[in-house]
Parts: sequence; C-alpha cells; structure tokens
Amino acid sequence: MRSKCSLAAVVLLFSTMLAGWFAAAPQVAAATVVGRSDQSPTRSILTVDSPAMGQPVQVEVLHPAGDGPRPSYYLLDGLDAGTAESGWTYYTDAEPFFAGKNVNVVMPLGGEAGYYTDWTTDSAKFGRYQWETFLTQELPPLIDSTFAGNGVNGVGGLSMGGIAAYVLAARHPDLYRAVAGYSACPEMSMVAPVMQFSIVNRGGNPDDMWGPIGSPEWAAHDPAALADNLRGKALFLSAGTGIPGLNSTAVHPEPLDHLVYGSPIETGVDLCSAAFGTLLQARGIPITVVHNATGLHSWAYWQQGLHDSWPMLAGALGA
Repeated sequence: MRSKCSLAAVVLLFSTMLAGWFAAAPQVAAATVVGRSDQSPTRSILTVDSPAMGQPVQVEVLHPAGDGPRPSYYLLDGLDAGTAESGWTYYTDAEPFFAGKNVNVVMPLGGEAGYYTDWTTDSAKFGRYQWETFLTQELPPLIDSTFAGNGVNGVGGLSMGGIAAYVLAARHPDLYRAVAGYSACPEMSMVAPVMQFSIVNRGGNPDDMWGPIGSPEWAAHDPAALADNLRGKALFLSAGTGIPGLNSTAVHPEPLDHLVYGSPIETGVDLCSAAFGTLLQARGIPITVVHNATGLHSWAYWQQGLHDSWPMLAGALGA
C-alpha cells in the first residue's frame, strides 16, 4: 500500500512540474495579415504584422485572378529597396510579364541595405532587421493561405536581392526549388567588402549585420561554403560586361547613379558571377550563368534577366 501511495505521489509531482514548465514557456506569436489593399484583380499589397521584425511589413504580390493552386516566386529588390512599391513593378514590366502566368510573385517592400537577412544587432539606422526569419518562416504560410500557394517556392533578386536569394536558398534548401540572381555576386570571398561598404554608404554600421568579415556568421551565410545545399535546384545567374547596349531604358527613368556607376559595378559583378559559376560546376552542381555582351548595373538589364530566367524557373516550379 505504501509503494502505491509513493508511486501516485511521484506521478502527481511530475505532472505538476510539467504543467508548470509548459505554463511558463513563452508563447511565440505568429505573423498575421492585418491589411490588404487590392491595386487590381491581379496585384495586391499585404500588411503583415511580423513578430520577428517587431513591426508591420508590407508585401506586394502579383497573383492570378482565378482560383487554383500555384507556386510562388519570391522576387527581392536591390540596395535601395522601395517602401511604397517594389522596384520590380515600378521600373520593369514585371506586372504585365507575369499576367496570365500561374504563379504568385511575392515582393517584400523595404529593407534598405539589409540583404534580407537576420542582423545580429539591431541597427541605429535601420531598426530591427530579421528578414530571413520573416521570409522563410513567417511569410510563406500566409502567402499560401491567402493566394492559394501550393508550397512550391523559388527565390530571386537583383544585386543585393540576388545575393540574398542564394544565401536564403543555401540556408533553407528544403524551401526553394529554384534560385535566380540578376547582376548578383554570391561569391562571398569577393563581395563581402562591397557589401559592408554599401551598408556604410547608406548610413548603417556593417558589423551590425554578421559582425566583422571573417566572423562565424559570414561563413554561416556563404553560398560557396554551403554549395552542396544548392544541388538539385534550378540555378541562374546573369550579368553584363558594363558596356552600354541598345536596351538602356527601363519603364521609368532610372536613378542617375545607375547610369554613372553602372558600368564599373557591372564589370565586377560579371567577374564575380563567373567565379561562382566555375566553383559550382567544379563541384558538379549545374548552374546557368549568362554573360551578356552588353549591360549596366541597371533595371533595363535586370528586366531582361527576369525574362531570360523564367523558362528555367517555370519548369522547376511547375508553373
């Protein structure tokens, strides 16, 4: 009788402890859609309350007008990411280009000089940047539930966004089937100083992102070091030589610095994308690297890259 009572007491005590532990465990809030503005039957802007970012984040989405399951293509902006409208819909023909295509095109707004990653330290200039968590954990289920996403995803972007696309895919290989970078340099050994300079140039402290170059976080975000995670995906990179060509205008007039500095920047990007392509191919990882005979670091050529990459992306996504 005594042993039975002791056993019952132990069970009761253990159950009470478990209940206390679960009650004390913090409840992680989920991201929620708190607003939606339909710009047209196929273009909407969501406002998402993001616990990771600690603030509402707006996301522009191009989507089919009808029902039915479809994949999603996360298309990231560049260094001066817009807060009112994605550069993709303002400067390029992305909206008419994707009209009639069975895919959600997801374009987060904001994130100037943030590289769409989780910064290790909140920035005095930019605030809290936890873009990786937002894009890979919080946003996908909301896009799928709101726009009939089928769980199949790709990611791409221009310049800063293209670097981020390869970083996100290398760190979350189960989330993406296809990756594209337009004038992007995922070869971290070559681009790291440029990334830090770009953050300084926009008024931020570059060490707030992943710490000083050479710190463990840089290695943990290096697509070259994580190259095996890209195996089996549709991979695309494009760049120009820096020589202006006939296709030199975007839908809207571009910032003057794109034309003034677009040539030397693109020349460096072309060399970097070639180096990254060589590295992957040496490891037996197929990648399509397009070296255009002309091209500046500017929207007209990113639009062309988007067009050139779409057949490969569509095939991988089942779009």
